[in-house]
Amino acid sequence: MPLAEQADHVLGLVTDPDMPTQVGRRTAERVTGWLGHRTGHRWTIDVRCDPLTAGHDTSEDLLDAVDRHREEQNWDFAICLTDLPLLLAKGPLLADVSTRRRVALVSLPALGAIRTYHRTYRLLTRLLDDLLPDGGDPPGRLGPVNRARHDGPVDVRYTTTRLRGWLRLVSGMVRANRPWQLVWGLSSALAAALAAAGFGLFTSTVWQLGDVLSPLRALTTTVFALALMTVWLIAAHGLWERVGRRAVRDRRLALLYNASTITTLSSGVACLYAVVYLVSLTGALSLIDEGVLARTLGHSADWPAYARLAWMVASMALIAGALGSSLETDAAVRQAAYGYREEQRRAQHAESDD
Repeated sequence: MPLAEQADHVLGLVTDPDMPTQVGRRTAERVTGWLGHRTGHRWTIDVRCDPLTAGHDTSEDLLDAVDRHREEQNWDFAICLTDLPLLLAKGPLLADVSTRRRVALVSLPALGAIRTYHRTYRLLTRLLDDLLPDGGDPPGRLGPVNRARHDGPVDVRYTTTRLRGWLRLVSGMVRANRPWQLVWGLSSALAAALAAAGFGLFTSTVWQLGDVLSPLRALTTTVFALALMTVWLIAAHGLWERVGRRAVRDRRLALLYNASTITTLSSGVACLYAVVYLVSLTGALSLIDEGVLARTLGHSADWPAYARLAWMVASMALIAGALGSSLETDAAVRQAAYGYREEQRRAQHAESDD
């Protein structure tokens, strides 16, 4: 039956677990309203969280998998939202459209880390304009996004400008990894850091050392502790990608994964440091008597004195946290540091290496 004669139309959104599913569900209602206004028909959107794209690493393979899913579910159109980074010869790929098969693909990391929901909604409306039978021909360039027609299985391709595209892709990969969850994922590291913080709070030498350090030296100590734990996590748990290993043959892709790993772990460790600092400051204010601290330091114990003390304690504790992270299994670290797609990819490659 022709599309225009049907009473209801269905758009299927096939999403990878975690962030792509969140984005798909958050944007579905807006896209439904846009489709109804655009076509004058009633639409429903079926959001399916299904890692059917696992095992595929090219746009053509992903579109084939989505097309098979569309036929099985009897959808009018299907769009896949994946957190897999896709690269072309000239830079990152944002989206591909196959009008013949009525399917499209969006690589969410290429949208960047900010305004993800709004950018996804705008891109989905563009892709649907391409897929709809009476769709127009939008401009060839949409801000930092380029649109080009192709001959072959992929009819329309969306790419980003080179420099901005790479920056957006790395930031989008970091957002998909959710670095803030590293704090609770590395329970052994957090426990070791808090234990060391508790020891430091009751050590007068640590009080004095924190009080005499200049702001520059204190900042250097913090940076050293952050860098040490980040490098320790990467080295101890084999998180560094090398070309030719773990099925990574593209040097650009290896660099991309490593940049994402460094940024993700650095951000996560910084969140861990912030938690330890707040706990240390709260403990210092609650447990250390002002008079005792003043006699030890040789001057009045004001707010800056407590802040410097907590700063030193947190930096020392983070170094202990790096050692505590060695107690975590490789699988636990991967689960804490990466989103679903990247965690599964690394787990599969670790099993193949074994």
